[in-house]
Amino acid sequence: MKQKALRKPRAMTLVELIVVLAVLSLLAAMLLPAMMPAKQRSNYITCASNLKEIGTAYRLWAADNGGLPPSQQIMKKGGWSDCLTNANQGAICWTNYLIMADELGQSPNMVVCPNEARKAASSFSNLFDNTHVSYFVGVCANDVYPQSIMGGDRNLGPGTKPDPDYGFSPKSGKGNDVILPISSPVSWTLKIHSAGNPAGAGNILRGDGSGEQASTAFLRQMFMPNAQGTNNWPAGFGPATPSIRLVFP
Repeated sequence: MKQKALRKPRAMTLVELIVVLAVLSLLAAMLLPAMMPAKQRSNYITCASNLKEIGTAYRLWAADNGGLPPSQQIMKKGGWSDCLTNANQGAICWTNYLIMADELGQSPNMVVCPNEARKAASSFSNLFDNTHVSYFVGVCANDVYPQSIMGGDRNLGPGTKPDPDYGFSPKSGKGNDVILPISSPVSWTLKIHSAGNPAGAGNILRGDGSGEQASTAFLRQMFMPNAQGTNNWPAGFGPATPSIRLVFP
C-alpha cells in the first residue's frame, strides 16, 4: 500500500504574524483592566473617565473659541499657542488646563489620576504649576485626525525598556517639551497604572476626544504608527522625520 508523504508544516508569513500580534495586542488592551486588583482597576477606570471629560472640555472650549483647542488658539483669543512658537514649554503645561477650568466644571480633580503620586489642587485658582497635573498635552492634535494624540497619562517614556519612574515627566514638575518620532519606540513606565507590570499600562486621549486604555504593546503597534505628525514646530526645531510634539507636566 502506497503511503502518503507527510507534509512539512508551513511557516507563518510576515503578514500573518503581524495580524496575530495585532490581535494579541488588542486582546491584552481589552483584558488589562480586568486583570488588575479591584482598587487599581477602579482607579484605572476613573483615570480613563477623567481623560474623556478632558476630551469633552476640549470640544466645548473649541466650540466657543474658533473651533480650536487652547494649544492652537492665540493668547489674544484665550489660548496659549503663542507660547508654543518657542521650544521647551513643558513648565507651563498646566496652563492648558487652567484655560479650560469652566469646561472642566471647576474641578481640579479632573486633571489628576487617582493612581498618581501628585494630588489635585484645592481649586483651579491655585493651579499655578505642574505638580497638580497628571496628563500630557498633544499640542497639535485635532478631531480631523482621530488617531492624533491629544493627551494621556504622564508616565510615558522613550525606548523599549520601561523607565522605573515617570519617563518624560520629571518629578520636579518642571515639565518636558518632547519631539517624538512616530516611528520611535515608547513605553509606559512602571508608575501610575503599570504597578510594577513590565508590560506597562496607561490611557491615551485621541484627537476626536475619545479615550483609549492601552498596553505598551498596543500603543507601539496600533497607535504610534498612525499618529498624525506635527507640522508647526518652533523655528529651528523641526525634525527630519514625521514626529509629534507632546508637552509633559
